[in-house]
Amino acid sequence: MHDPIPVNTPLLDGNEKKYLIECIDSGWISSEGPYVSQFEEKFAARVGRKYGIAVSNGSVALDAAVVALGIGAGDEVILPTFTIISCAAAIVRAGAIPVVVDSDPVTWNMDVNQIEDKITPRTKAIMVVHIYGLPVDMDPVLALAKKHGLKIIEDAAEMHGQTYKGRPCGSFGDLSTFSFYPNKHITTGEGGMIVTDDPALAEKCRSLRNLCFQAKKRFIHEEIGWNFRFTNLQAALGLAQLETLEAHVQRKRAMGAKYTSLLKDVPDIQLPLAKTGYADNIYWIFGIVLGDSYAFDADEIARRLAAQKIGTRPFFWPMHEQPVFRKIGLFKETRCPVAERIARRGFYVPSGLGLKAGEMETVADAFRKALAL
Repeated sequence: MHDPIPVNTPLLDGNEKKYLIECIDSGWISSEGPYVSQFEEKFAARVGRKYGIAVSNGSVALDAAVVALGIGAGDEVILPTFTIISCAAAIVRAGAIPVVVDSDPVTWNMDVNQIEDKITPRTKAIMVVHIYGLPVDMDPVLALAKKHGLKIIEDAAEMHGQTYKGRPCGSFGDLSTFSFYPNKHITTGEGGMIVTDDPALAEKCRSLRNLCFQAKKRFIHEEIGWNFRFTNLQAALGLAQLETLEAHVQRKRAMGAKYTSLLKDVPDIQLPLAKTGYADNIYWIFGIVLGDSYAFDADEIARRLAAQKIGTRPFFWPMHEQPVFRKIGLFKETRCPVAERIARRGFYVPSGLGLKAGEMETVADAFRKALAL
């Protein structure tokens, strides 16, 4: 039997160790270190933005973005139901109301054709979340935001290096956010980034990140913020990873093509769409959705693969089906059949940048065996 193949193995093959040693030798290990501003500036420039605000993770980036835009009690924010809970949680924590739309069955992103029907006089923003490797079709969303005077929060956590019609993902929101968790194309272990072109919003996010300290009267507070600070050690990792981003994107696309070649003849499964009219997939993860001819669901295929030492992850569980939100009275009559189906029948196989070609072949063979059990 082969060694276990985890669902994610990061790739740290650049200047990570060199920059970390420089941090240790200099003594700059906190959020005051010089690498933080360097990483903010270089990352923001890479995605075509003027300002970057590094934070402790991608989830808190969303919290800060929602509050910085003045979204609060009674406001509504439209978002995909098929996403990580961080997105809806940031809205709920601000006292606002998440309003969900279903998924496109082909791209797994939010169905942009459903957004306008959800807009009400209380709608303040659209939270766009690019899912799994393909971006949301942004032109219709931008047109709706302009027509109705709405803000856009763009969650580009999974989109490092991706573009929409040649323009970087992360360049579309009034505020856009990224995650640097170890399964991302750029990792800092934990970490996140908010980017914007608005100097006032950038300053607001910096203040919220740092307990709303004031420049002249540090310990006298006009507002309540958080400690969402990002360390010099994390920034050192981020700078090294940013230097290899193009190679990482190429590697992920090659991995996507390899998996597709290995699995394309398996009957009645849906593989990731290779491209749309506005983007080529960057395969943040390699997802698979089981067809209805299989009597079992994604949970069962995960158990069968685990028995063969293959790591998997389930797809996101829809926001409108989350028990924690149902308990507080949200989404009582909401149905999103596409998201409900892919949540139950979708999963992803090992997809990390450190995955080797031979391991991909092992995964594909194990998947075929699992289907045949």
